[in-house]
Amino acid sequence: MEITNLRTPGLGDATYVVTHEGVGVVVDPQRDIARFEDVLTDQDAELRYVLETHMHNDYVSGGPTLAERRGGQIVLPAGSGAAIDHVPAFHNEELEPAGGLQIRPIHTPGHTPEHVSYLVLIDGEPVAVFSGGSLLVGSSGRPDLLGPERARSLAMLQYISVNRLAELPDDTGLYPTHGEGSFCTSSGAGRTTSTIGLEKAENPVLAQPDQESFVKFTLSDLQPWPTYYQHMGPANLFGPKPLPSLEVPELSVADVARRDDDVVVLDGRPRTAYAEGHVPGAIGIELGEQFGVWAGWVLDFDVPVQLVLDADQDAEEAAVQLARIGFDNVTGVMRGMGAWAEAGHDVARFEAVTVPDLVAAVEAGKDVQILDVRAPNEVEATPIEGSIARYVPELVDGPGEDLDPARPVWVICGSGYRSAIAASLLEQHGFTPVLVDEGGADDYLAARAA
Repeated sequence: MEITNLRTPGLGDATYVVTHEGVGVVVDPQRDIARFEDVLTDQDAELRYVLETHMHNDYVSGGPTLAERRGGQIVLPAGSGAAIDHVPAFHNEELEPAGGLQIRPIHTPGHTPEHVSYLVLIDGEPVAVFSGGSLLVGSSGRPDLLGPERARSLAMLQYISVNRLAELPDDTGLYPTHGEGSFCTSSGAGRTTSTIGLEKAENPVLAQPDQESFVKFTLSDLQPWPTYYQHMGPANLFGPKPLPSLEVPELSVADVARRDDDVVVLDGRPRTAYAEGHVPGAIGIELGEQFGVWAGWVLDFDVPVQLVLDADQDAEEAAVQLARIGFDNVTGVMRGMGAWAEAGHDVARFEAVTVPDLVAAVEAGKDVQILDVRAPNEVEATPIEGSIARYVPELVDGPGEDLDPARPVWVICGSGYRSAIAASLLEQHGFTPVLVDEGGADDYLAARAA
């Protein structure tokens, strides 16, 4: 048996392609299925099953499309209630063997009520369990994505589920879908795969002495999750659409200038280039691994988007990241800002500075207004004295009354990436941001303590 782990770092998720004796099984595929098909082709494997551990909250599934294209069957938890044709996975009711593989669903509610893990056996011996959002590496799937009112009851179920999986043989491989970087994870992890024995020895969720301790531990430090999540469950429940075309047409300056009011200009250039000049009203999210996630968090769902990218940036990569979370309305890309400025259109700008610049301003006694846009747990761990804390998504509706719009706002995070997003949101509300770009909060605190 061979297991190919295909990770999507921006989402913190993994899809697994399992092949054995010429038969393939794919677990929790995302919408851009070509990469999974390539593995099946390279390993000369015929797709038998596409296994979904749960109705995903963080991305649009590619499962039904993959199954249809490759002649396999889509398997969903029996309790999913999905409005698409599928094979229901019932607890301990094995699927028909797939090329010598036995696949045994194990009901593991907690991350979602219907959640199922899949135990793979060869010759009757357990070799791997695909645990989705149940038992993770160093953690467990968070139980609050269906709302705070259900979090406690789902956390109680998660306790039963992770301990159920811990009863498997120690040498059983653990292959979770969610991992480090996923907002579906209740805490940090690090490694992406493990074994049951290693998790029993090291995973803090399995060290909790009883159910109530587990619930308190699991619910104690949950961080905000992206707003686009609320749209993923329904999309997967009622039949996710295939990935749209990723061809992104080139836009002229005139195309951007005469855009409709509902179109968002999304500037994915490096944040320093964005600060130096951008289309007024454009949201700046530097194209990187988390480009799509942050776009889904701060934009209205599936809003029409015009991209602004440098000539050497990959518009298809931007489009696929957006499409993974259901943003299908990328209408085109304008390359750079040169032609825009040459055509005489207004250019918005703000200052980008370094951490030493901020330190110097504070120590010189200047009346500096600092906005810390890190996540709540980061701020709690290392607060910046005298700053105002607002997590980036909170700025979508405005920064609050305790920031003075008549004074510049120095925006800081951990590295500058989130600060640039925050700066673009502040501009929307009439503030003058100063982007602390090189370095972050830890560098500032270290410099002030020196």
